[in-house]
Amino acid sequence: INLSKPLQEQGPFSAILHKLTDVIVKAEALTYGKNESANEDQKILSAFEAYLTSNPDILVIDPIDSVRTLIDRSKTYRLIDESPLAKEDGVIRPAFVELTTCNTITNLKLLKEYGVSFPFICKPSLAHGSQLAHKMAIIFNEEGVKDITPPCVAQTFICHNAILYKLFAIGDSWYVVERPSLKNFHAGDQETIFFDSHDVSKANSVSSLNQLDEADLLRLLPKPCFAQFQKIMTTVHKILRMALFGVDVVIENKTGKYAIIDINVFPGRYDGVPNFFEVLCRYTVGELERRKTSTDKLDTQILLTESNANNQEDSGIDTGDSSDEKKHRKSIKAVRRQHQRTSSSTYAHAVAE
Repeated sequence: INLSKPLQEQGPFSAILHKLTDVIVKAEALTYGKNESANEDQKILSAFEAYLTSNPDILVIDPIDSVRTLIDRSKTYRLIDESPLAKEDGVIRPAFVELTTCNTITNLKLLKEYGVSFPFICKPSLAHGSQLAHKMAIIFNEEGVKDITPPCVAQTFICHNAILYKLFAIGDSWYVVERPSLKNFHAGDQETIFFDSHDVSKANSVSSLNQLDEADLLRLLPKPCFAQFQKIMTTVHKILRMALFGVDVVIENKTGKYAIIDINVFPGRYDGVPNFFEVLCRYTVGELERRKTSTDKLDTQILLTESNANNQEDSGIDTGDSSDEKKHRKSIKAVRRQHQRTSSSTYAHAVAE
């Protein structure tokens, strides 16, 4: 699809698979700072959304509103806080707060108010659409708070023995891949550590930040519980209404509880997922067929309803004023339009159900 040209001239489309995170971030640049191309990106995004609104029968992977939520880490974490996962005994919700100023006194007050303890991970508020999205820091003490770069999210660090579990969703299927991660850190006089999360968590990473201290080598993590992963993925699927996303989970080394530390839109690295494209194609084709079957059933019901109405009219029975008949037909058409609108936003519920 060429986004600089009208979509009406390029269709028709059965499905649209997109990763418009960069466009969305630039279009909403006023939220995060000025951007020269913001106006152009706003036009592109507005035209894209208008086209989808006027063509509700198109399968969209994934809903723009859901993507918007995951672009902002603070919104993502609040979403988890407000979900059923917040009441799960086996799930940790690491304390977090968004910091928007360099004022150390103000930030220390916010950290205390929101229960964020040292050490904490400092992450850019934007999770996508910027080269800086993966530039992070570990801050160990009050002195280190001066090192933050706002806007950012401060999230309490969870000791997890340098093991990260990346859960990848593809429609109604999900996969878990074990990756290296940060070693255990504790509050102290240590200076702030700056790092790129891609370098630390990529497969076969040899970063010094992955190497456990000798004392931690004796503390083994419990084996991962796939039923717990299933619960997490089912819940996230339900609240996001998305087909392609990744959830980063760590297991706290002392309690064995599961902590969701990030959720990503259409992860660029489905590395470790077998036959990714085959699974994605199978999901997409299956979803198109399911939607067609659902629409066919609705059309059949409407035809039967119209047929019954016609039979009553032909039978000679007085069915009332003709205006009632017109209202009835308008109601049928409204049902069909409503079905088309809602079907495009409910396609990713298969796992939850």
